[in-house]
Amino acid sequence: MESTRARDVQYQGVFILPMKSPTYHALSRQTFSRRSLLKSSSAGFGWLAFAGLAQANRMPSTTAKAKNIIFCFMDGGPSHVDTFDPKPMLAKHQGEKIGEAAVTIRSQSDANRVWLGSPWQFRQRGQSGLWVSDLLPRIAEIADQLCVVRSLVGELPLHGQQNLLLHTGRILGQAPSMGAWVNYGLGSENSNLPGYVVLNNDWVPNGGLENFGSSYLPASHQATMIRAAGTPVDHIVPTLPEALQKRMLAILEEQDRQYAQSVSDPRAVEGAIANYETAFRMQSELPQIVDISMEPDHIHQLYGVDSQDEHQRLYATQALRARRLVEAGVRFVEITCPSFDGNNSPWDQHGQLKINHEKNARITEQSVAALIIDLAQRGLLDETIVLWAGEMGRTPHTPSVHEGCGRDHHVNGYSIFMAGGGFRQGFAYGQTDDFGNSVVENPLDIHDIHATILHQMGIDHQSLTFRHGGRDQRLTDVHGRVVEELTQR
Repeated sequence: MESTRARDVQYQGVFILPMKSPTYHALSRQTFSRRSLLKSSSAGFGWLAFAGLAQANRMPSTTAKAKNIIFCFMDGGPSHVDTFDPKPMLAKHQGEKIGEAAVTIRSQSDANRVWLGSPWQFRQRGQSGLWVSDLLPRIAEIADQLCVVRSLVGELPLHGQQNLLLHTGRILGQAPSMGAWVNYGLGSENSNLPGYVVLNNDWVPNGGLENFGSSYLPASHQATMIRAAGTPVDHIVPTLPEALQKRMLAILEEQDRQYAQSVSDPRAVEGAIANYETAFRMQSELPQIVDISMEPDHIHQLYGVDSQDEHQRLYATQALRARRLVEAGVRFVEITCPSFDGNNSPWDQHGQLKINHEKNARITEQSVAALIIDLAQRGLLDETIVLWAGEMGRTPHTPSVHEGCGRDHHVNGYSIFMAGGGFRQGFAYGQTDDFGNSVVENPLDIHDIHATILHQMGIDHQSLTFRHGGRDQRLTDVHGRVVEELTQR
């Protein structure tokens, strides 16, 4: 048992006070350990929750190839036929009607739409000869690091449902996000930091905050948000006098204890208690991690922090913070894209495909490539999975071909990539038909991707479960397989 004088338990620099005391001042000087706090508060439910979580983090696992994940979320759906899946037949037949045979419920399609060729040239890159278009010149330079999946199939061509599917494995949500599951299964390597961080840009994607939530898992596993601009995290530095904060925390603790005794399932209350403690510990380390000013100039230039484009500069800042967070032991980091036109699906180009896909690429791809390069030169890429994915692809056809035309929603076959973490390098898996309209070889769904990523993290996706609703829930539900063809032998 730890000494009850081991350290003070604080939240935002505030002592959390025991409630039974002869005088306020005497108790304000009392210190106690985390274990004694959890045993004494909320009728002892805190200790039970802590013990349960500790056991969860000792779940049986496979041999881990990776320790951390950085998810570069390309919200809105980058076009697969303009990035990693070359289709010369589109240019050859541009303007011709697609016909009834090409119509699918997994795409915004009808027989009168016409094929649209890519405005970007595809080239084979690196020693591997991996096909990457000129839309992504920096990523093309690191093609030999990429494991591209060209045969992902979704469920519905709708942003909200596909975002939730990508993040939670369910088109309806109401389930923990992948980051929450990884945090639940493995925890953070650094007790001073949360295990799951979202580097956000002050907007919420379609599907809402459920994309980053913990749902029925303890609340301590949901994402901690860090902003790109302004104050990274609210209240990371105390703003009220210490005496006032002590009183506020004492009231909160008393309310939490009373409420926990009145409910049948106190786990949400216990999650709040855990979050208070994490918030305190974050004060000692997070401000230094998110401050990138001490990084050398050549690293700023590599990521694009010195860009004149505000959106590129913000994304570069978050990408550099992602590296610093995994270096510090954060298990799962997600980076969202800045919205340059008020659209909360930045890659969603129903019109102006060339102009706005190029702007999205300019904002993000230098930093993504820099992140992979930087991780590799620091010896961290082997143990870090970088996932680049949107929730969907885009139609290889359009209502009519004109200068400002675009592509619509398409989940009948699209592309993502992984780098590092034991995934194959310079490799493409799966294939769509000659027009990029449907998968004809090695179809995968997001459950397969989730299962394979968990496998690389040392987790059996069938064993990572949580009892809820009368059955053992898991990220992959009743689906998913480990795609060994994607991993290094």
